[in-house]
Amino acid sequence: MNTHQETNVMSAKEWALTIFLASLPIIGLILVLVWAFDTSTPINKKNWAKGSLLLMLIYFILAMVFLFMFGGLALLAGLAS
Repeated sequence: MNTHQETNVMSAKEWALTIFLASLPIIGLILVLVWAFDTSTPINKKNWAKGSLLLMLIYFILAMVFLFMFGGLALLAGLAS
């Protein structure tokens, strides 16, 4: 189903504030979650928030892979000596 809804364009000031708030450590994650799944959020901000959450998930998975990989190598190096 293709539904087109009219949306207002966000100004540069609104985007700057959005990105600034999203960059705050814990509050930013909560805000991005709210923006991604709230029905009253403008569609362009909602899509940006969903994309940001996807990137956060990818970065988290990559960080865990590297942590386990290099942590395991360090553990093996410690056992060898």
